Amino acid sequence: MARKLGKTTDQRMAMLKNLTTDLLVYGRIETTEARAKEVRSLAENLIALAIKEKDNFETVDQKVVKAKLDSKGNKELEKDMPSRLNARRKIMANTNKVKDKDGNKIDLPAKLFGELASKYAGRQGGYTRIYKMGPRRGDSAEKVIIELV
Repeated sequence: MARKLGKTTDQRMAMLKNLTTDLLVYGRIETTEARAKEVRSLAENLIALAIKEKDNFETVDQKVVKAKLDSKGNKELEKDMPSRLNARRKIMANTNKVKDKDGNKIDLPAKLFGELASKYAGRQGGYTRIYKMGPRRGDSAEKVIIELV
């Protein structure tokens, strides 16, 4: 049974979406143990999905007027196959849009398909690690650090 974490469904889903996004962008976050266990489930599912679909695309040459062109005046694009497109949409549904310090948009699905999927390609699960840090001072909730391995 999923944890309710003392929040209504929409608040809980928004919080988990934020935590999952932060984990995938920054690589590690500090939170409570119950939240970390829920985030681990979501993040590992997204990474496994990205690994499964990482090579499922075809490159297409497309004629464009203004863009980075090759010698023939074409631009190479990656066209997702239907199952990878579905995976991309699932990733976008379970994470937030995010920007870096300079205000440039971070393409999280591209990061998952490229960087993280190639990093964890030979691994069968266990993409995250949780370290216990002891109780929080105010309410004695167990604090942990969850990070990508």
